[in-house]
Amino acid sequence: MQSAVSNGKFAGSRVPLLFLNNKKSPERRITSASTSCVCSIWNNFLYKRRIRMATDHKLRYVTSMLEFPSGAGKISALNAIILGEALASEENDLVFPSDDFARQAHVSSPQQYFEMYKRSVEDPDGFWSDIASQFYWKKKWDQPACSENFDWFKGGLTNICYNCLDRNIVSGNGDKIAIYWEGNDPGFQDSLTYSQLLDRVCQLSNYLKDVGVKKGDAVVIYLPMLMELPIAMLACARIGAVHSVVFAGFSSESLAQRIIDCKPKVVITCNAVKRGAKVIHLKDIVDTALAESAKNGISVDVCLTYENQIALKREGTKWKEGKDVWWQDLVPKYPTTCEVEWVDAEDPLFLLYTSGSTGKPKGVLHTTGGYMVYSATTFKYAFDYKPSDVYWCTADCGWITGHSYVTYGPMLNGASVVVFEGAPTYPDAGRCWDIVDKFKVTLFYTAPTLHVTRYSRKSLRVLGSVGEPINPSAWRWFFNVVGDSRCPISDTWWQTETGGFMITPLPGAWPQKPGSATFPFFGVQPVIVDEKGVEIEGECSGYLCIKNSWPGAFRTLYGDHERYETTYFKPFAGYYFTGDGCSRDKDGYHWLTGRVDDVINVSGHRIGTAEVESALVSHPKCAEAAVVGVEHEVKGQGIYAFVTLVEGEPYSEELRKSLTFTVRKQIGAFAAPDKIHWAPGLPKTRSGKIMRRILRKIASKQFDELGDTSTLAEPNVVEQLIELADR
Repeated sequence: MQSAVSNGKFAGSRVPLLFLNNKKSPERRITSASTSCVCSIWNNFLYKRRIRMATDHKLRYVTSMLEFPSGAGKISALNAIILGEALASEENDLVFPSDDFARQAHVSSPQQYFEMYKRSVEDPDGFWSDIASQFYWKKKWDQPACSENFDWFKGGLTNICYNCLDRNIVSGNGDKIAIYWEGNDPGFQDSLTYSQLLDRVCQLSNYLKDVGVKKGDAVVIYLPMLMELPIAMLACARIGAVHSVVFAGFSSESLAQRIIDCKPKVVITCNAVKRGAKVIHLKDIVDTALAESAKNGISVDVCLTYENQIALKREGTKWKEGKDVWWQDLVPKYPTTCEVEWVDAEDPLFLLYTSGSTGKPKGVLHTTGGYMVYSATTFKYAFDYKPSDVYWCTADCGWITGHSYVTYGPMLNGASVVVFEGAPTYPDAGRCWDIVDKFKVTLFYTAPTLHVTRYSRKSLRVLGSVGEPINPSAWRWFFNVVGDSRCPISDTWWQTETGGFMITPLPGAWPQKPGSATFPFFGVQPVIVDEKGVEIEGECSGYLCIKNSWPGAFRTLYGDHERYETTYFKPFAGYYFTGDGCSRDKDGYHWLTGRVDDVINVSGHRIGTAEVESALVSHPKCAEAAVVGVEHEVKGQGIYAFVTLVEGEPYSEELRKSLTFTVRKQIGAFAAPDKIHWAPGLPKTRSGKIMRRILRKIASKQFDELGDTSTLAEPNVVEQLIELADR
């Protein structure tokens, strides 16, 4: 397979020339981002500091850093804003890095950022070629780094597994810990050095080749956060196979849907896993999915099963001879060396299904070279990674965060990574901080909703926020309480489709505003457009788009290139449409305001409302359903479902439970509605469109903010829904 979008199994039509319209000069674009304004803020602050004053209106909450050694300043005076509703109503606090932190940072000032960013958009070939050259290439690319919009380093031969493992060993880091593993139950832990990890990866690679997996073949991985999960990803990459990791919380029906779509040669799983005190029989889920796949004409010959003895002994595992194979019985017998399959930079690396605004998940396809360079570079700069750091991202590898910032990005930098199997609240709410203290974690990337009790957390150096954009109030809690007002926060904005961070703070580069994703990463050119696709300059709100390509961009939606073009490039011609709303303040800082389509982000897990609605409506007693996202103090967003029953069916708690179970069965427990609101009818326009704006207000009990309901076909439905709000 020579190209992800032109040849072979994962083929699609060529990517069209997508970024030809609405282009402006790099100089104008840079100005619109107001990066120069950040430089002036910084210089102004340094001047004020020299004369021990901080009275400028832009710094009115910041006192001298001589009085606050952490460089935090006072942040308690900021009024929080509601993202998605309005811009900040007044000046924002500016939280500066300390002198010591900035001095040692990879990017230590706005001026340095500005110079690097300017080169990245004016000379992308030179900028990214210099960075890519730091990795190992069997053959260097034979044309400009970026060609044909989305082809990066085309013609170059490399292997991401080699760069993650062999390259680090060659450089003398073979004995460095690559993975610290912490089990679900306290007291269960393990670790692997880079040399040991390579041995395990090679053994699995050799096994996969022995059972017929070749370059370009798909392998589905349905594993919890055991060390075997990143091992399986790297083993596939080593031999040029395309891995599709499926979150081990998805139901058998969701797993079957993905198996049918990508037609894998092998499925890799384990017999069971413990989540908290509960044992989940993953092998049973896989068996059901494989049976369903076979009914649809897709048969998988091999199910490689890891015996997770902590959860379940093999004697208690259902087994099918001839198809099922125990990992421990075969894989360790294979050699610990495996020849690398050198692949073109544009050959596919992985397929990851993500929820969309329609019921069918989208198979996002990422290729090798650009993704490798981008995930490594964003990790290095956004977390200000140093070789002495211990890094922990709490995300599961079943999601893009686990791909880019558990496995590939960190290991391409030779990092020591914590992999945690369990739940953050088991056996108590302090589990995460116990792990932080235990492994002396310095870089911590998580959804900032965790409790802090009786732990020191003194090792922490940089915090990262993943999932939904955090509002200023949550930001302040994360900064003040978790980080003791001494750790900068990388509040990152990006997507499965982007492959890596797009708008993100660089910890030592500039002052942060609580709740703002700040400025674009190198090479990323964000624009805010109005409904007609016209770029808006300066302080504004609108639709967030990206113009011009970046190395981490996905190449197609597997099997549906037309949907790829329609979803991402047709809404605003000449731009990649992110699907998100965004505000930019007068200083050029970006504030993400949430999805403009119907995708909910639950604890970092993106789930389309249409998927949940489809599951609910499949229940024989459900006539119609509408799902919206609401704020949730733990998950970030919760799932709130309005359900209309078939005529004559009475409301009951048992029926509510039955509907919830249906969603759990068809999608997974993480997609179960937090609230089912009985709905005699749904607020619809005369054309039949559901007014989700009104449903969101009702779900949030903002009954006095419903707005105009005169366009509804049946306005009295709203009153009925309000009356049933607490039932």
